[in-house]
Amino acid sequence: MDQSLSDSGWRGSQEGWLEAAYDSLLESGIDSVKILPLAKKLNLSRTSFYWFFKDREELLDGLVSRWREKNTGSIVKQSQAYAETLAEAMLNVFDCWLDSRLFDSKFEFAVRSWALQSEDILQEVQEADRTRMDALAGMFKRFGHPEIGADVRARTTYLVQIGYISMQSNESVSLRMKRIPEYIAIYTGETPQQRELDRFFARHGYKPD
Repeated sequence: MDQSLSDSGWRGSQEGWLEAAYDSLLESGIDSVKILPLAKKLNLSRTSFYWFFKDREELLDGLVSRWREKNTGSIVKQSQAYAETLAEAMLNVFDCWLDSRLFDSKFEFAVRSWALQSEDILQEVQEADRTRMDALAGMFKRFGHPEIGADVRARTTYLVQIGYISMQSNESVSLRMKRIPEYIAIYTGETPQQRELDRFFARHGYKPD
C-alpha cells in the first residue's frame, strides 16, 4: 500500500480535522473546538492532529480563513457579477442569502458569537464587514449612485441581512421569495423586471404560485 495513503488513513487529513472543527463550532460554540474531543469524534489519536496543525490556534486560523474565503469572498464576487440593471445586480447578491454553497449563515452566526469572546475575532469580523459593505457600495456606484447614497444603500442592504442572521430569523422559502421583489425595490429604488425575477427564481428552484 502507498505509504502516503496509509498515513492519511491513520492520521486523517487536514480537511477532515477542519470539517470536524467546523461542525463543533456550529453545534456548540468555540469552547467545544478542542483537540481531544475532535480526535474522539474522528476516532483518531490526539497526536495525529499535529501532523496537520502546529497547535489549536493554527486550526482556529484555518476556520477563520474558511469563513472569510467563503462568506466574504462570495459577497464580493456576487456584487461584482455581470448585471444589466441594478435590480439584477442586487438579485445576484441575494443569491448569497439563499444558497448556502455561496454564503453559510450558520457559520456566520457562529463566528459572530465567537467574536463576543475574542478581540482578535471581533477585528476579523469588523474587517469583513468593511470589505463586504465596500463591495456593495461599489456595486451601487457602478450603476450611478453618488458615494454617500451608495454607502447608505450598501449599509442598509448588508445590515438588514446580518440582522436576519443574528436574530436567527426563520421564514419559509416561499414567504421569503414573495418578499424579495419588495426588498429589491427598497434597496435599489428600482422595480425588478419580471424576466430578472424569473431567472432568479429558476436559479433557486422556486416556482411562484
